Amino acid sequence: MERVSSIKKKIAVVTLDCAASKFYANQIKELFGELVITSSYSVLDGSVKNMDEQDLFVVTTDAFENITDLKEFIPIDVPKVEIEVAFTNSSIETLMSIPKGSKALFVNLSEIMVREAITYLSQLGINHISFTPYYPGAMPVNGFDLAVTVGEARYVPNDVKTIIDLGQRVLDTTTVVEIALRLKFDYLLEREKFKEYFRSLAVNNYSFDQLFGRALRMESQFEILMEIMDEGIIGVNENDIIFACNSKAVEITGITKEQAIDHPADSIFSFLPFEECRKTQKKINNLLIKVGGVDINVTVTPVIRGNEYIGSFATIQRFTEEEYKQHKLRIQLLNKGHKAKYTFNDIIGDSEAIKRSCAIAKKMAKTNSTVLITGESGTGKELFAHAIHNESKRRDYPFIAINCAAMPDNLLESELFGHDEGSFTGAKKGGKLGLFEYAHKGTMFLDEVEGMSTALQVKLLRVIQEREIMRVGGNKIISIDVRIIAASNESLEELVYNGSFRKDLYFRLNTLPIQIPPLRDRGSDIMLLFNYFKSKLNGNFTLSPEVTRALLSHNWSGNIRELHNYVEYLTYIEKDMIYYDDLPPGFYNEAMSTSKCNSDTKTNLEAKLLEQLAGNRLDDYLFVLNTLHIGFIHKISKGRLSISDDAEAAGRFLTQQEIRGILMDLNNLCLIKMSRGRGGSKINDRGIKVLNEFRSHIF
Repeated sequence: MERVSSIKKKIAVVTLDCAASKFYANQIKELFGELVITSSYSVLDGSVKNMDEQDLFVVTTDAFENITDLKEFIPIDVPKVEIEVAFTNSSIETLMSIPKGSKALFVNLSEIMVREAITYLSQLGINHISFTPYYPGAMPVNGFDLAVTVGEARYVPNDVKTIIDLGQRVLDTTTVVEIALRLKFDYLLEREKFKEYFRSLAVNNYSFDQLFGRALRMESQFEILMEIMDEGIIGVNENDIIFACNSKAVEITGITKEQAIDHPADSIFSFLPFEECRKTQKKINNLLIKVGGVDINVTVTPVIRGNEYIGSFATIQRFTEEEYKQHKLRIQLLNKGHKAKYTFNDIIGDSEAIKRSCAIAKKMAKTNSTVLITGESGTGKELFAHAIHNESKRRDYPFIAINCAAMPDNLLESELFGHDEGSFTGAKKGGKLGLFEYAHKGTMFLDEVEGMSTALQVKLLRVIQEREIMRVGGNKIISIDVRIIAASNESLEELVYNGSFRKDLYFRLNTLPIQIPPLRDRGSDIMLLFNYFKSKLNGNFTLSPEVTRALLSHNWSGNIRELHNYVEYLTYIEKDMIYYDDLPPGFYNEAMSTSKCNSDTKTNLEAKLLEQLAGNRLDDYLFVLNTLHIGFIHKISKGRLSISDDAEAAGRFLTQQEIRGILMDLNNLCLIKMSRGRGGSKINDRGIKVLNEFRSHIF
């Protein structure tokens, strides 16, 4: 991970000649970009006397004649890098194109610089040209048609016909690397820009380049390894000076890499026991400390080479993160997808009864208290349990559901609490984690909790009260943090009264009770759910009004599960129109028993059905029904526009669209008869009887 400094570094380039100073300053700026500010100074033009404060001085070997002059202009306590130069590959190619045996002047600023360049070219394999040194102040020479120079063509004798100017020699590899190291920009050396630059140089230091390349690769691999670790990593050398700090450590501690790298560990990470590790040279395992109010798990490992301590690494991790990782591993070991699938958005219904239950459940989801869900079989208790978990702070942790009535008592105990090795015949070797341990930090849903034996009820009571368990056959107390949601389709109060359910457990479970309404009490939700299941099952059929009425008046002893079964049945019989005789036999038999009721009972049932369907809009439904009755008395058919006008005259504002919806509902209940076109709607005998049931409500 790159360490980007927000403060630019100031670099002064000092050379003998002004042109060379500007050239090297521009080259450094080109390589290091916006991270540096470069200034050029020359000894010959006297600008060296005007240098201000710098972070680094880059100086050529010929700039100052002696050490005294150097100390006069450059502060002794500021880092310095000596410039070493190199020829480029393109320059060498140019020289190689010169015919063998050619004679040429080599021109530069001084004798030392000329001879140094000729020697360096010889090391690079340029031995086919006979060079003669030439520089300002040298003895005059004659008979040369060719001169080679490195940016100093101005000093070439006038009688030389051909001049090959290779341009200024560039900074060599060691100089660039030294600048990067001094400014702590070494991470830049991995960039392609620097790699391309190094490849452009004609070098003879093969060993250095190989070692440098290998070190660079190893450092890059080390950086990658540091960054992919889940834990924070902080490394110190033998003097407890920090040399490594990954991004995770920055995230956990809030201390940046710039603040940490190259600083003493005891002043930056005083809470980490590096000094103890250095003195004892022993690993410090799982030390729990608090940093900024957060529990951090710390391990410090010494690095020993040749029986000598050369540093140590600290791994740090938030305790909650480590726990979460353990939970994920537990679930993988369990090899089951224990995750809540549903949310409150999956609960279908617009009735006041179901809306009230959802509103209460959402409030309960915000707490950690135990929830008891009651309701008839098939009403959706497990759906509510899933939704409560997904609405809670435990949503990222396991949701484990188990039916307490579905397995023998001894097996249920082993599943819930786990067992130690050898605790009973056939016990798993090495023991087994129980579902309560897998559900740590999450939610345990205990369906049909009344199916637990009295002995297991006692153990469950302890889990709720003490938040701890003990495995079957074990003697170790295991602390857990699990929220319990219990469900029952029986009256636990009656079971407590009969003595089959513990009273103390009942009151522990009943901290936050939720009652799920039966389907028959949810009015218009019946058809809403019917159409929802029909769409999911790709049903392509239409219900006759008689069937719609039968569905709305059905007792639904199996609730939503029964409704789903009927929709599936009607989908698979592949009929375009569903009539009463097409309903499943079970539905038909129940309806037959209902038909034996007397007329008054049937009227009461229809009135109750209308009340459920209309909900809080019952007054609007009764107004429309009463308007149709008045029309019946006066032998007048009533259309939507006429009913809308009557409503406005009575101070009740109903749009034609609203009236259309009410008329369709009344038609489906077989209380009126709708005609197509302008025929209007008429009330029938059944509608009049139901209307009379509500006379006290109307008047």
